[in-house]
Amino acid sequence: MLSQKPNPSLKLSDSIDSMHGVGDKTASAFKARGIKSIRDLLFYLPNRHEDYSVITPINRLRPGRVTIRAVLKQSTIRRGRRGLSITEAIASDTSGSVRVVWFNQPYRLNNIRGGHEYFLSGDFKLGHKQLALINPYTEIVSDLPVNSARIIPIYPETKVLNSAMIRRAMIAALPLGVKIKDYCPRWLVQELKLMTLNRAITQMHYPESEYKLNSASCRLQFDELFPILLANELSRKQRELAKTLKVPFKVEIAKEFVSRLPFKLTDDQRKIIWQIYMDMQGKVPMNRLVEGDVGSGKTVVAVMAAVMAVSEGYKIAFMAPTELLAVQHATTIKRLLEPLGLVDHLVLLTGSMKNKNKRSAIDRANKTNGAFIVGTHSLLTSGIDWKDLALVIIDEQHRFGVDQRQQLQKSAGYLPHCLSITATPIPRSLALTIFNDLELSRLVDLPQGRRPIKSFLTTPSDLPAFFKYLTEQLSNGRQAYVVCPYIQSKTDHDQLSVESVYAMYQKKLPKYRVGLIHGQLSAEQQQSVMHSFIKGEIAVLVATTVIEVGVDVANASVMAIYGPERFGLAQLHQLRGRIGRGEYESHCYLILSDSLEPSHRLRQFINTENGFVLSELDLALRGPGAIYGKLQHGKTTVRLMNLDNQKVVELAKRGAISFLNRHENVLNYPSLAKRVKLAQQLTYLN
Repeated sequence: MLSQKPNPSLKLSDSIDSMHGVGDKTASAFKARGIKSIRDLLFYLPNRHEDYSVITPINRLRPGRVTIRAVLKQSTIRRGRRGLSITEAIASDTSGSVRVVWFNQPYRLNNIRGGHEYFLSGDFKLGHKQLALINPYTEIVSDLPVNSARIIPIYPETKVLNSAMIRRAMIAALPLGVKIKDYCPRWLVQELKLMTLNRAITQMHYPESEYKLNSASCRLQFDELFPILLANELSRKQRELAKTLKVPFKVEIAKEFVSRLPFKLTDDQRKIIWQIYMDMQGKVPMNRLVEGDVGSGKTVVAVMAAVMAVSEGYKIAFMAPTELLAVQHATTIKRLLEPLGLVDHLVLLTGSMKNKNKRSAIDRANKTNGAFIVGTHSLLTSGIDWKDLALVIIDEQHRFGVDQRQQLQKSAGYLPHCLSITATPIPRSLALTIFNDLELSRLVDLPQGRRPIKSFLTTPSDLPAFFKYLTEQLSNGRQAYVVCPYIQSKTDHDQLSVESVYAMYQKKLPKYRVGLIHGQLSAEQQQSVMHSFIKGEIAVLVATTVIEVGVDVANASVMAIYGPERFGLAQLHQLRGRIGRGEYESHCYLILSDSLEPSHRLRQFINTENGFVLSELDLALRGPGAIYGKLQHGKTTVRLMNLDNQKVVELAKRGAISFLNRHENVLNYPSLAKRVKLAQQLTYLN
């Protein structure tokens, strides 16, 4: 049990460098990780733990992770190949002796004190043809060991900041853990038999046993889930009380829309549009998320929903994350509205428009009965009168600012129906747990005519074969995307920037026009380049992920992605989805940075074209914190959440229901209210 008393002169808000033993260099390393205060340090949680708590007599050692209590003697140091320093010693207890080896740790020789007992914790394994204790943590025996003879926390590290350094600072900070106030109501902690927050923090850093470590992890996972589930329940109740505009379902309008489409709707599209129609004619504002694989027909579903609102004379706001995407959507929507004679209802409004055109668009939006307005966040500050706003459609909602959505609702005066569409598949367990305030619809079936995309891993030695294939495709009139992770080279040797790759492709393909597009170009420049690519004037488009979503060029049949190791699976899948949208066979090449064995993650990607399968793989590899945190724009601190731990999920659900059943006001708990508000911002136009 940690027995140190807190330093009365220190506070949780004090700077990290106010702690004894934390020098300027260490403090700078902590601050580079975002650890500026003692509170920040205490909430810097381990990635994992290694159990060195069992002390084993030397004569009973078996290969694996071990801890011994021994005296060190016969210490020597020698130089190995390539200047490697090898420090050796003999560790002895009453049962026997064992060889101890440290590589590149010459300071060990001076730190070993004869006659003292040490705890040594590390791997007992074969080294130079005999078993030895390799690179063990070593410290003099005491009642409060830091790096050995206990369950040891392993932290996220940097080149400067290792786990041993963090543990030393943490031991000094832990007595202040008693000052951490629990954000969760005391009655709820007692009702659910949870460990208190300050004790959970202590046990995560300094666990007394595996049982207490598991209890601490359970409490902190609960802390990540409970505000989210409570936010969902509160949002659901608020939404049920909100005023909205009812959009009645008119079967003749739906039939006419479908009859004039140049393709047949999939069963999934029919089912989901029916769900949306039922939502919009109800009393409760719709809050539905439609997620579908690339090319699954989400835009058609959204437009079909919007047409029903247009027929009632209501406004529709279609929000895209970028101007490039807004223009692309407007082009697609125009094609869908033309057969119905509704093109005059379409209004495109972007920030880069000239003032004269912008004023004209705003005037049309305000005067048109049933205006279908497409744009970015610039819609919100444009002067449009939103009083008849019935439906907000948000494309790629995790890219669109929460504050902007709230502003839309405030301008309308009531809660419009909200339809979000995304091509980023969310794992089902994550959706059912975290996004359960959203009605979730999945477009799984792909429209007829979508051909499978063949994917390949390409090493530097394979590039001649790739360029041969690319040249063949271009000579047949096809087009290609080439995607890079960076705009500018990060080092002189970095060949992963659009600048360097663009120059290379210009040299290798002198007969073809190569275009360049990235986020640092103005909106007008981006639109000009994309327009040229869509028209076929540009054969190869070198780009960053600015073309990740929305761009639809049926003639593009080749996708080359440089440095795929630097992209997430969902991002790779979205990029791959830019091709295969026409009648031509399409190939996606992941061009590796070296000839080393590609990762399991990338091998899985080339063998899987289903985005939902890849989302589940992403969840398994990175955990829900990484995915949810990305959706939240990095605003969350979700790290420990494990949705396979049904005990924690059920505890969080019980906690949310208990809180509501007691008619508690979340505003009476300011820290909890702050967490709930943050969680609400993701899925609710609140």
